[in-house]
Amino acid sequence: MEDIQRPWAALWALVIGFFMILIDTTIVSVANPAIMRGIGADINEVIWVTSAYLLAYVVPLLITGRLGDRFGPKNIYLIGLVLFTLASLWCGLSGNITSLIAARVAQGLGAGLMTPQTMAVITRIFPPERRGTAMSIWGSTAGVAMLVGPILGGLLVDGFGWEWVFFINIPVGVVGFVLAWRRVPRLATHSHRFDWLGVILSGLGMFLIVFGIQEGQTYSWGEISGPVTVWGLIAAGVVVMAVFVLWQWRNKAEPLVPLGLFRDRNFTLSNLGISTVGFAVTSFGLPTIFYYQLVRGMTPTQSALMMIPMAVLSGGLAPVAGRFVDRGHAKVMNIGGMLLFVVSLVLYYVLLTPDQPIWVLLIPGAVLGIANAGLWGPLATLATRSLPPHLAGAGSGIYNTTRQIGAVLGSAAIAALMQARLAAELPARPGGASQSTAALASGPLPPFIQAPFTTAMAQSVLLPAAVLVIGLVVAFFYVKPAAAPEPGAGARDTVADSRR
Repeated sequence: MEDIQRPWAALWALVIGFFMILIDTTIVSVANPAIMRGIGADINEVIWVTSAYLLAYVVPLLITGRLGDRFGPKNIYLIGLVLFTLASLWCGLSGNITSLIAARVAQGLGAGLMTPQTMAVITRIFPPERRGTAMSIWGSTAGVAMLVGPILGGLLVDGFGWEWVFFINIPVGVVGFVLAWRRVPRLATHSHRFDWLGVILSGLGMFLIVFGIQEGQTYSWGEISGPVTVWGLIAAGVVVMAVFVLWQWRNKAEPLVPLGLFRDRNFTLSNLGISTVGFAVTSFGLPTIFYYQLVRGMTPTQSALMMIPMAVLSGGLAPVAGRFVDRGHAKVMNIGGMLLFVVSLVLYYVLLTPDQPIWVLLIPGAVLGIANAGLWGPLATLATRSLPPHLAGAGSGIYNTTRQIGAVLGSAAIAALMQARLAAELPARPGGASQSTAALASGPLPPFIQAPFTTAMAQSVLLPAAVLVIGLVVAFFYVKPAAAPEPGAGARDTVADSRR
């Protein structure tokens, strides 16, 4: 039997790998122009460098959560970390776009193996009365990583070249492996009858939906090839997922997704809440970054540095927020976090003007940093507090899947809205056509376009604010969690894998 009397050491070992894989969802976007120049790719090809990673990441999350329950979360986490680290080396050494995209698929699969295990381990090694602080640190890692990615990406590309957004993962991955091997305990596994039909249905349905949403803008939400259309793919994915849910309901042996988890009101509401947060975090940054670079003339690194107040306050407040969550204030924290996130986005809407002093634009970022303290940790705690240990992996897989689906929806929706608002606000060219968005992105905007462009970006920020209002309303309906297992329950759950 392994010792789990040092759960904090295990948490920090997991946070290293978790931070690395989440940074890779945003860090590459800054490197895309350099990748295009470096390996001779066009814009459609380079978009797939990110799309392939996200697809390979999100599609298997339901399955990989179950794998952790069956084979041990530590084992699956380490396998995913090795795959992710080796794939990072492959990415950096790639000399053509095909090789790079294939390597990114491998990276995404590694990340998909790792993510549910982090949350499942925390759920099982921390007693409920201390889980709030642990989940706040885990959750703030997700929030900070999404914000730090563009900053780090800009510094690495400017200083060393695009390859280093991948090479940087190698030493981090090695350190993360050693720490996880030594610090993360081997937890009891549970003999599952694997639901292979559920695996096929969920994987296919998730792929069709995520691909359709993520690539809809690329194909102008129309034809992909012959009779295959974007909306046809999404509709097919919804049908397949409906069949999957029906099968999970009828499968009395051992379903891939135990629908009984959704009888827990807090688990269901937390999944809805984290999807709105994933939507907003992914979507709000795009119009603000365009404003900083095309209206205010900032470099990619400079524009990313505008997010520093968010990252600093979010990370610094995580332990404080965790203590409040441990005292039973997760609901109040989440209401406050959702409200402040909405306020910060409304402030962006009000303050985005062509001549606004730059320091003023740090204010909504600071408000958002405070908001983050009430979002990630409280939501994760509310979702997992009542999960039984043998379903920790399944619950974690579902929770992380809904978060990523929200992120994909946010990315697609904000791109479509920005296009629509630009078409409405920008002056028409001779003949009545609106200004080309591609042409606008080619360099700093001329003065006569700056005001309408800024208006379009400010209006776009209201979309994630509106979605977050749903999360705010949901936050009022959480209930006090049922009596939690006694603090020592986690230790009795621990068994060395060697005994199996």
